[in-house]
Amino acid sequence: MKTELMEDKQYIFGAILTIANRMDTLLERELKEFGITTKQWFLSMIIDYLFEKPPTMKEVAKEIGSSHQNVKQVALKLQEKGLLTLEKDKKDARVTRLKMTEQSYKFWEKTQPRAVEFTENVFKDIEKEDLARASVVLEKMLLNLTEMKNRNEERIDQA
Repeated sequence: MKTELMEDKQYIFGAILTIANRMDTLLERELKEFGITTKQWFLSMIIDYLFEKPPTMKEVAKEIGSSHQNVKQVALKLQEKGLLTLEKDKKDARVTRLKMTEQSYKFWEKTQPRAVEFTENVFKDIEKEDLARASVVLEKMLLNLTEMKNRNEERIDQA
């Protein structure tokens, strides 16, 4: 819990890291029986919810703030499980697209009730207005982090 000595920014920073770690740990436990990891689940959710057509690895990596190589490693594991296919782009063979399989949709349909329960428990007793305010703050933080990343890359390019 927050102490009087901590500033709000310090508390929020630490709380976000703690929440991320705890959610990851609990979600790993929930998903273990289905033979999937949190990273595999997250990648699948991003592909399914954020893209209308099968995205490229580069598009997914950019969206989740990860490297192309990390996305590829997780995608290959999902492909081994039959939950994803990696397909060469028809227009550019250098580009690989990530496509959910029919098996993956059946798999996610089976796990959906548990995911809804998990999410509801995480956000239990949090008012709609508080969620809206938190969304605004998190969106601003994500924008700030993107700006920081871009400035850092510019510095590296100039060096």
